[in-house]
Amino acid sequence: MRRTLIALTLGLSLAAGGALAQSAAAKAAVDAAKASGVVGEQGDGFLGLVTGAAPPAVKAAVADINAGRAKAYQDIAAKTGVAESAAGEATARQLETRVPAGDYFKPLGGSWTRK
Repeated sequence: MRRTLIALTLGLSLAAGGALAQSAAAKAAVDAAKASGVVGEQGDGFLGLVTGAAPPAVKAAVADINAGRAKAYQDIAAKTGVAESAAGEATARQLETRVPAGDYFKPLGGSWTRK
């Protein structure tokens, strides 16, 4: 039941405002980095560097978006009584279905794969 509540809560927030709290500049930088294969979505609900190397602006944008996601997961955990990691993983399951062809996703315990 709780996982269902998390999924519903996250689904509403993702549908209403995109991939959680983020600035327009950070989103643009990350979207470009995703398209070039530098950044991808991870099974924990956070962004990661696919190549391990990225320009400072991309690293800052990833950190900015991940900070917003961490705050959202904290809020969801506080409201639902689940662990923050469970909130992040529920989001990752939703995001994985939305990753466009050509972008990267890294499942929990797995390696980067291009969709």
